[in-house]
Amino acid sequence: MKFNLGCNLNYSVAQPSTFVFNISVVSNDYQKVLQENLQIDPKLDFDDYIDPVAETRYIRINAPTGKLKASYQATVELSHFYAEPDTISEVPIADLPLETLSYLYPSRYCQSDKLMQLCQSEFGDLKPGYSRVQAICDWIYDKVTYLSGSTNSQTSAYDTATERAGVCRDFAHLGITFCRALNIPARFVAGYSYKLTPPDFHAYFEAYLGGRWYIFDATRLAPRMGFIRIGTGRDAADASFATLFGAVQMEQMQVFVEPVEGAEDVTKGNGKAIATT
Repeated sequence: MKFNLGCNLNYSVAQPSTFVFNISVVSNDYQKVLQENLQIDPKLDFDDYIDPVAETRYIRINAPTGKLKASYQATVELSHFYAEPDTISEVPIADLPLETLSYLYPSRYCQSDKLMQLCQSEFGDLKPGYSRVQAICDWIYDKVTYLSGSTNSQTSAYDTATERAGVCRDFAHLGITFCRALNIPARFVAGYSYKLTPPDFHAYFEAYLGGRWYIFDATRLAPRMGFIRIGTGRDAADASFATLFGAVQMEQMQVFVEPVEGAEDVTKGNGKAIATT
């Protein structure tokens, strides 16, 4: 499957400020950037860095007072790995790759230590494996109301479990937290999403099972086959699409994902486990 995607971000800058963007797609084993273009208006020099571990690209721009526009467009080809859910097991901690261990620990927005008791009572007796993580997603979908504007940048998974309302970011944090409380490595993912309405950056999570990172999304807002990853981390603090240092006000944001070819197959992964590595 191929998609044209991108975003247009417009800001008002009250004083010289620094922007760190995470809006560019990284090429890896399952997604390939065929072409891309980044435009900054006014034309300014910028630094571009790829974190080889998190597979996240960072763009740093030092902007003067005035207006700043950042526009990114890319054509991306996706090639996912599929598996039957009932064949995927959890990996014992003794056998986990060392690079996954950091995704077992509590983090700023995913306080798995605080939700250990709730997690064990709801999921501790379930059969270990892919089905248990899917049960976590089902629980979140059934118990937490998706409500725009119900949370803010300080809302944690503990808050979401208590208040039972949130947006995609909060759904992902809660899924990650429950997984970690069960000793399943889980990481936050930010990306573009085909068929997400209204178009926006989307947050979901990946759990490490059976030797791969599998995609999960408790919101059920868009098909997993149409997710294009732009960043991963322990939680949203590591994968924000824009981090601003200075007196800056966003004026407009537009995000788009359009099919090039093969997008009619985005639902073929329904019922399948979909991995990104």
